[in-house]
Amino acid sequence: MATVGALAGLAAVALPNAQAAQTTSTATTASTAATASQSAPVDGTAYAIGNPPAGDALTTKSSLTNVVQYNRLYKTGAIPTSNCKELNVSLRTFSGVVAYENNLFKCLYGSWALPLKQAGAAYKVAPKLVVHNSRTVNSNCGVVTDTAFFCGYNGKAWIYIPAYQIMNYWKQSPTMARAYATFTLSHEYGHHVQWLTGILNASWQRSAAFSTNAARLEESRRRELQASCLGGAVDGANKRNYPFSGGFMSQYNWVISHSGDQPGGPRDHGAIKNHAFWVTAGFNARHSFTVAGNCNTFRAASSAVA
Repeated sequence: MATVGALAGLAAVALPNAQAAQTTSTATTASTAATASQSAPVDGTAYAIGNPPAGDALTTKSSLTNVVQYNRLYKTGAIPTSNCKELNVSLRTFSGVVAYENNLFKCLYGSWALPLKQAGAAYKVAPKLVVHNSRTVNSNCGVVTDTAFFCGYNGKAWIYIPAYQIMNYWKQSPTMARAYATFTLSHEYGHHVQWLTGILNASWQRSAAFSTNAARLEESRRRELQASCLGGAVDGANKRNYPFSGGFMSQYNWVISHSGDQPGGPRDHGAIKNHAFWVTAGFNARHSFTVAGNCNTFRAASSAVA
């Protein structure tokens, strides 16, 4: 399967286990990173309790299936570039990670505002970014350990990013740490997009109504793969100015190609090959721009979200 880098010229990412380490040079290649650790770098989940803030014209009054499969988000236009650039800062320290993620956070907010407005969502509502250094976080959505995650709770939202994981990656491979930090936050912001458009809540309600664990796991994979695809789409919209190129692009490809369900683990995020497929589908549009419509995992065949 082609990677994002291979298709980047055509212009086109919820989440994996972030507890592995990589290697020391900023010029580290994807293959070198792969030998440093075989576990998936990105994991986590998204929680929704209560309703998201009301937008102008959400499809949440429709059936749950219509909300996830025919949401207005899928008909929105090009995701605009935010004209942001990657912050040149060391991710060796907690303060460096905070600065890096806050810079990217502003970029993501800027790029998603117009599509969310077109979808009829409360596009001005931003989640609160919490970059922390704790193994366990006690959030409004419950206690979560060792992972980045999104929490939507009664009209407010938070994104939690564990800085120590990024700092650990930096010790082994600074370039990989940058790529991991970028994709992780882009993915979690994808959950925020799902939340504002009603998709996240509807998907959780669908899960609760399913009678089998297999069906609930498939719904989880659709939800998580879509967040990764949306992350890829917004990253692709900013690929020229951020920029996504060179060693950074190689490491980004490594991250997305090693994230997903691991052998023997829970089947709730999607197979590694499917994760890479959906991030690439978001990053590389068929036109000269990226669109959220490339990320409708809820209408995809079961094999595409296995």
